[in-house]
Amino acid sequence: MRSRIEALEFALLGLLSQNNLHGYELRKRLIAMYGPFRALSFSVLYPQLRRMLEAGLVEESTATAPSQSRRPRIVYAITIDGRKRFSNLAGDTSPEDWDDENFEVRFAFFSPTPPFNRVQILEGRHRRLLEKAAILRSGISKAAQTSEGADKYLTEWRKHLLESIEREISWLEEMTKIERNN
Repeated sequence: MRSRIEALEFALLGLLSQNNLHGYELRKRLIAMYGPFRALSFSVLYPQLRRMLEAGLVEESTATAPSQSRRPRIVYAITIDGRKRFSNLAGDTSPEDWDDENFEVRFAFFSPTPPFNRVQILEGRHRRLLEKAAILRSGISKAAQTSEGADKYLTEWRKHLLESIEREISWLEEMTKIERNN
C-alpha cells in the first residue's frame, strides 16, 4: 500500500469482493479489522467510496431501509474493474505493507495475495518487529541502568509492548514456515 487512501481502497474492495454492503456495515467491518482505536469516520469513508464510484471500481444501488428510517440505504457492490484493481493491489507489495497501519489489512485479505508475496510481507513484518523489539529492549535496559529519573510506568509500558511484539514475532515465524511449506 502506498498510502492510507490506497490501504482503505484495498480494504473496501476486499470487503465488497465478499458481499455487497451499505456504508454503515462497511464502516463497522473496517473498524473490526483496524481495531477500535483507529476510528474511521464517515467523513473519510464516503469520499473514498465516491472516488471509487467515479473510477468505476464500485457501483451503488438502493435497498429498502428498515422501517425506522425514511431513506433507502445505498448498497455498494464491486465491479469487474474493482475486482481487477483488488487483484492488482493484492499482487503488489511494498515496505509499507509491513507497517503497523497496513499489515492488518493486508493479512485480512491474504488468500488472494500470491504465495510469494505473502512470504515477502511476513518476512518484512518480521524484520520490522525485530527492529522495534531491539529499540524497546534498549530503552528498558537504559531505564534499568539509571534508576534516577526513570519513569516506572513508561518502563512497564515498554515491557508490555515488548511482550506483545515478541508474541507477534513468534507467530510470524510460524506463519512464514507454513507459507514456505505450502
